Amino acid sequence: MQLGVLDLVLNAGPVVKLVMLFLFGSSVASWAIIFLKRQLLKQAERQNDGFLHGFWGGWNISEAFTRAADFPLSPVAKSFQGAVRELRKVSEGKDNQLRKEVVVRALRKNNSTELAALEHSISWLATVASAAPFVGLFGTVWGIMNSFQNIGATGSANLAAVAPGISEALIATAIGLAAAIPAAIGYNWLNGRIRAQAQNLDAFNQDLLNLLQREGAI
Repeated sequence: MQLGVLDLVLNAGPVVKLVMLFLFGSSVASWAIIFLKRQLLKQAERQNDGFLHGFWGGWNISEAFTRAADFPLSPVAKSFQGAVRELRKVSEGKDNQLRKEVVVRALRKNNSTELAALEHSISWLATVASAAPFVGLFGTVWGIMNSFQNIGATGSANLAAVAPGISEALIATAIGLAAAIPAAIGYNWLNGRIRAQAQNLDAFNQDLLNLLQREGAI
């Protein structure tokens, strides 16, 4: 009798079922992270563009500080806001070099905070990408062990004795790969988008420092 994939899963042993359940749950979590991070990065990029358009389009520092609140998902706007907030805490009479150091430290701290927020949870994708094939391999080995046990119990190496265990092994391998491949692709893709955000932050920080120096603020 020919069995479908669902039948093979339902007829698997308890250990292999547990492996499949873990892999399925890991895959669902990975897809959820990929989708949510994609949406977050898309919104962050859109709000970055909106803030930068206004910033370079005529806003002064004070106005840009106020308008930055309109872009709560923009790493650039939040980093700028944090730097200006720290700069305002420094007395006007302080040496410009000290004021510059305050701004640079604030920008570095804000950049780290914003990038850490973007990177949050994507390490799970790397974990699934690296671990899922081995978890699937465990299910494969267990299924093959069951096949050998069936051979020993029946005293015959016919197809009826080995087919259930081999089926478990192949299904576990397939599910492991199905969980790992999208996680690996998603991890690399999201990392590329986050690196682009980091480059945008670095470029803006340098432009901001130059602007503040030209205006005599630091």
